[in-house]
Amino acid sequence: MKRNDIILIIAILVFAFGTIVFFNLTKSEGDKVVITIDGKPYKTLDLNTDTTLNIEGEDGEYNLLVIENGVASMKDASCPDLICVHQSDIHFDNETIVCLPNKVVVEIESSESNEIDGIVN
Repeated sequence: MKRNDIILIIAILVFAFGTIVFFNLTKSEGDKVVITIDGKPYKTLDLNTDTTLNIEGEDGEYNLLVIENGVASMKDASCPDLICVHQSDIHFDNETIVCLPNKVVVEIESSESNEIDGIVN
């Protein structure tokens, strides 16, 4: 490796680290949990109120959503792969949990407007 290669690698690492820090500092906490089934609004819940909700689908499908201590998580589901259950807890604006087999999307929204648009987040 030559000197310029090392400088390039260090510059890329500094840029990547700076980008990660920037996006983590500009995240805003959400305050609403918006649930949609097959693209249609199902329910909106307060993220700061502890709740357990059984989201029921048309053919006996279900997802168990738990909101506790300001975070939302999927605790159980009737889908075969349970990917939605293994997703991490969400609480920042624009974070989602998706269950494709049951067509359920759980998204965190904030009542505050963010200066950075949703595509960047």
